[in-house]
Amino acid sequence: MIQGDKVGLRTRRDSDVPVFQAELYDDVATRLRVDSRPWRPLPPDSAESPAAAAVPSDDKAYFSVVELASRELAGEALVWGIDTHNRSAHLGISLLPGFRGRGLSGDVVRVLCTYAFTVRGLRRLQVETLADNTAMIAAATGAGFRVEGTLRRSAWVYGAFTDVVVLGLLAGEWTPPPGPA
Repeated sequence: MIQGDKVGLRTRRDSDVPVFQAELYDDVATRLRVDSRPWRPLPPDSAESPAAAAVPSDDKAYFSVVELASRELAGEALVWGIDTHNRSAHLGISLLPGFRGRGLSGDVVRVLCTYAFTVRGLRRLQVETLADNTAMIAAATGAGFRVEGTLRRSAWVYGAFTDVVVLGLLAGEWTPPPGPA
């Protein structure tokens, strides 16, 4: 497990799948805001379900987020689109409804940065989020990301097009947490 101040990131377990399916995937309005693919009704045991336990790959790293204080499953996080040639990737997080508003998002982003920059040796990270997702924008900018631009009306979300904000962080701009003593 990779730990921050408030959260730990661990391997996704089979026991996490029903929780992610019920609280993140089957909540259609929320799912449409975090995934550019159209929502489809899928059973939790479907290999196509985004909630399914992920098979490790070179271009994606899936994590389950655990709140350290309670040791409870708090959400999911991933580093995706890992490009080993250009040493870049994208970040994504989704907290379970009961864990939103607790200040965990910023810590999740910081721990993902630690994984991407320190463990994977990447040099650039990017976040794309809906322009009205103030929590994600605050979490990313709090971790050092800079707003690089807005993709106007580029996301189809529940019957309307909306803007997407692109944020980026270079390894040289990142402030790593203090290392072990």
